[in-house]
Amino acid sequence: MIHLRRESLPVILLILLLGCASPRTDTPTSAENLPTPTPLLPVPTTPVPLVESPKVPPDRVVAASTMTEKLLMGYQGWFTCPDDGTNISNGYYHWIRDGYSHITAESFAVEMWPDTSELNDSEKCETDLTYSDGSPAYLYSAANPQTVFRHFEWMYDYGIDGVFLQRFGSQLIYPEILDQRNIVTRNVAAAAETYGRVWAIMYDVTGINEKKVDFVETFETDWKYLVDVLKVTESSAYLHHNGLPVLAIWGLGFQDRLGTPEEAAQLVDFFKNNPDPKYRVTLLGGVPFWWRTLQDPSSTDPAWAEYYCSLDVISPWSVGAFVTASDADYYRSIMLEDMARAKECGAEYMPVVYPGFAYHRADSNNPFNQIPRRGGRLYWRQVFNAISVDATMLYNAMFDEVDEATAMYKIAATASDAPAGMQVINMDTDGECLTSDWYLRLAGEATKMLRGEIPLTETIPIIPPANPACQSVARMRFQIRTTSDWTTIKVEGVQFIDVQLVSSSPEAAEAVFDQSQNQLVLTQPIQQAEAGQAVEMIVDLYPAGFPESTFAVTIGRGNIGATDVEIYAVSVSDSNVVETLQWSGLTGDGQNLKSFEIPSSLFGTSP
Repeated sequence: MIHLRRESLPVILLILLLGCASPRTDTPTSAENLPTPTPLLPVPTTPVPLVESPKVPPDRVVAASTMTEKLLMGYQGWFTCPDDGTNISNGYYHWIRDGYSHITAESFAVEMWPDTSELNDSEKCETDLTYSDGSPAYLYSAANPQTVFRHFEWMYDYGIDGVFLQRFGSQLIYPEILDQRNIVTRNVAAAAETYGRVWAIMYDVTGINEKKVDFVETFETDWKYLVDVLKVTESSAYLHHNGLPVLAIWGLGFQDRLGTPEEAAQLVDFFKNNPDPKYRVTLLGGVPFWWRTLQDPSSTDPAWAEYYCSLDVISPWSVGAFVTASDADYYRSIMLEDMARAKECGAEYMPVVYPGFAYHRADSNNPFNQIPRRGGRLYWRQVFNAISVDATMLYNAMFDEVDEATAMYKIAATASDAPAGMQVINMDTDGECLTSDWYLRLAGEATKMLRGEIPLTETIPIIPPANPACQSVARMRFQIRTTSDWTTIKVEGVQFIDVQLVSSSPEAAEAVFDQSQNQLVLTQPIQQAEAGQAVEMIVDLYPAGFPESTFAVTIGRGNIGATDVEIYAVSVSDSNVVETLQWSGLTGDGQNLKSFEIPSSLFGTSP
């Protein structure tokens, strides 16, 4: 049952995105691959390039002096292709399943196909895939600076502030992968400076246990390399906060990640109290969802509470926690308690928001399109809730994470925009016609709302641009009014991919969608019904499709009063009442059921 007015704890599906899709190493962990005590010096050994001045108007350059009022995305940048200048063994790092050498429908590893229509010839990576018209399908490499510059140009175009560049523990212990990460670091720094965006490093401890290394020393040595050799903190676009460069560490304190409270404390001391001030940072921690209460997925060792409280910014990982908007609504109260505890610790608070989630191609035991995006409504509700509790900064998972379908960048809009013979999540997978850039548009609006440039609104404030290449199913709106103590509206013959409460009377006792019965339920205290009180609810239902001819709507109600239902067909640009149902009869069995046949043709499709 999906509760449209949530009063009980939802089932939390804590899917640890960065753990599920830890970087593939494609390198055996036999004895001969154990590292030497002193890490090899990574390449390149030249600083990140410094751009003399951004190629954007001064008033469009994002201030790198603060995280406040910024929406920042995670940037993986881990995709490679053969002959791109990297040395990763299989050539298609992260695009391809282990054990394959060519990109085919079988070997393609990720959940979404990026929109590569803007790539120029020098950016295109060949695959064995073709589109339905027989034309070749290409991928890209983040080692190509032109592609990374393109990504940051998109951020500029859509008003997105910048990114945290991911740097995994497992990437630090394999020289060929570390080489690729340093190349991408140079690309990101130059692109951010060119387009007036900001960037910072985010370490992730995932995978560092693939070799026997000193946990603390590995991260300390790498940070010194980034500061001293690549000189990342000298980039004009490198993000600062409270007068210091920002550095994030994700994964400490999780039950399934390496690291002890003592090692975490050593890292905190190194980064916050280093004798050499050039290594000191404002430290952000990506922490478990239940960090405050030390519940799964957090380690239960009380010593971790001290680590969490030692951070400058606390960012609980919520990816996978919400399937519906009402699930996200429950988190609002958790955020308030989290923020209060963070304030006690002297820390700031950065909620995580995400569009959806899936991990099916890498593990077929997981369902396809596991957490649907619902046209952006799941994402927007998280953004709204965070800003409504006065969050001043947001972490958006993720810019380019197609591995687990949290990517916000341009994605294939329809099945015809993805290679033939392969099931991937497109922008129209949920039955809604969206352009490839829809989530970049939403992130831009979210950034405006975070800064107070547009009003705080629970509903998406923009309309998707028309996409003539697809058709979306018109949604249904039910406006239900009853003077009975209870009424049910059951829809037979239509399945729904999403249900959203638009409004309900404050006097209503319950307003829910019973998913198992495919019915809406509206109730009020019997004393109110006996006094002739009316209660109302308005609900939007997003169908997966309609039957060819008709479907049934059955009204049930108590023995008191009557129920009226107005049914609307709602498209992007229009809303019309297509049926009005009224029922006040009694059948003698207490259920008082009355069925109505509704022609599917009343809804049709919307352009």
